[in-house]
Amino acid sequence: MTLKIATWNVNSIAARLPIATQWLESLDPARRPDVIGMQEIKCIDEKFPAGEFEKLGYKSVTFGQPTYNGLATLVKDELASEMEVLQKNLPDDLEDAQRRLLAVKVAGVTVINVYVPNGQSVGSEKYAYKLDWLARMRNYLDSKYAPTERLALMGDFNVAPEPVDVYDPKFWEGRILFSQPERQALQRLENWGLYDSFRKLNPDVQEFSWWDYRQAGFRRNLGLRIDLILTTEPLLETCQLVTIDKEPRTWERPSDHTPVIATFDLG
Repeated sequence: MTLKIATWNVNSIAARLPIATQWLESLDPARRPDVIGMQEIKCIDEKFPAGEFEKLGYKSVTFGQPTYNGLATLVKDELASEMEVLQKNLPDDLEDAQRRLLAVKVAGVTVINVYVPNGQSVGSEKYAYKLDWLARMRNYLDSKYAPTERLALMGDFNVAPEPVDVYDPKFWEGRILFSQPERQALQRLENWGLYDSFRKLNPDVQEFSWWDYRQAGFRRNLGLRIDLILTTEPLLETCQLVTIDKEPRTWERPSDHTPVIATFDLG
């Protein structure tokens, strides 16, 4: 079977619902992702517009909070009956912690949807929280999973992995989203046994998934690739295609991020 998964920071589902539904309706039903991980839904579970996505053939699992953060994972109806919810937030998070992780199992694949802290500015308390969160994410992988299983860790990582993933590496070097400690923390995650699926399939391509609203960032293509689908080797071996769909970023009142989609032939 073919499994298509997508990640998209929608930057408020209340504001971006028309964009999200327009994107799905613009795709032939057979080409729509089977699993969609959304980040920054910025609403409590009860306010998530699950009914609108049900009309398009998706069941929703949410882990939201008011105003900030929050995640939703949408799964096509035909796969949802066997979906298993594995985890909400990191195991050592306190009950009132920011909602940043939602893990499910679909079609034999573990799909971990994450919204990594932004960090605000290098050296700040929020920056330290970001590095700590990434370290605890690595501990979670160590304790719960194995690199030999089919697993995807996807979402808004708020880190551009390599210079090619930044429109101006010299300008961004040492700044938030591209500082050396952030990239090293991301690399430690990958060292567990994860591979950047987009870069593996597109080794020399420069494409971005996020553009600042300011300074005509999208029109001038002043972007970063910070939305990633990391996979274990057994899943990567089945990966047929990874694309970044920039079309929704051209629409009226878009998110500052755009969807990243990976297609797997699970056999």
